[in-house]
Amino acid sequence: MSMPSLAEFRHLAQPPSTIDRRNGEHWAGLLYMRKLSIYVTYALARTPISPNQVTGLMIVTGVLAGAVLALPGLWAALAAAVLVQVYLLLDCSDGELARYTGRTSITGVYLDRVGHYFAEAAILIGLGFRASQVWPDWYTVLGFAAALGAILIKAETDLVDVARARSGLVAATEAAAGQFRSAGLARARRAAAVLRFHRLVQAVELSLIALVAAVVDMLRGDLIVTRWLVVACAIVAVVQLVLHLVSILASRRLT
Repeated sequence: MSMPSLAEFRHLAQPPSTIDRRNGEHWAGLLYMRKLSIYVTYALARTPISPNQVTGLMIVTGVLAGAVLALPGLWAALAAAVLVQVYLLLDCSDGELARYTGRTSITGVYLDRVGHYFAEAAILIGLGFRASQVWPDWYTVLGFAAALGAILIKAETDLVDVARARSGLVAATEAAAGQFRSAGLARARRAAAVLRFHRLVQAVELSLIALVAAVVDMLRGDLIVTRWLVVACAIVAVVQLVLHLVSILASRRLT
């Protein structure tokens, strides 16, 4: 079977339903990665690799980024940031390849979610080890605490669909996430969305901030900025965990 043109391939692999979504698409994907990933996916479509195998590579890359970030020095932080960009690229390509080949599956969706859990936890744990002078110390503990918080935040989101499925309902829509029973809560949700402090514990943003922290630490000759970043991540993870739960309970997602 001959390959379609790139324009035809893009139409199949990146339909408007994917490109136009907001809650389910990372800002970096919308800003630049989808523009790059289509070329990688176009090349992958010529090989025997399956979408689930691409997802497997994504998981390995995300976990490897966390392991590299745990190493000392500026170059380790730079390498971790690059690996996270590759992780994001593969995260875009696996779905594009699945849509083009028609090999979408529940297994693929499941592996994709597992990959996000693993990668974000690995980066936070790696950051905690990076900030530690003697392994383990309190920064290591805070890194694990932030990782647990990030995992639980994702679990809160995923459990909405679990609860709806067990009640015989379809998955919640993106619109339902913005509908609240109280006008005050709706305003608070919009204010939190503007601040976007929750992104501190997400893989792409954290890898870039950790790189900046590594540069400043190198100039200072200590680890103070990285250590403050670990503390901030732990605080944000705990606060976001509570606020996210309140947001879900107050929204229309469970009705």
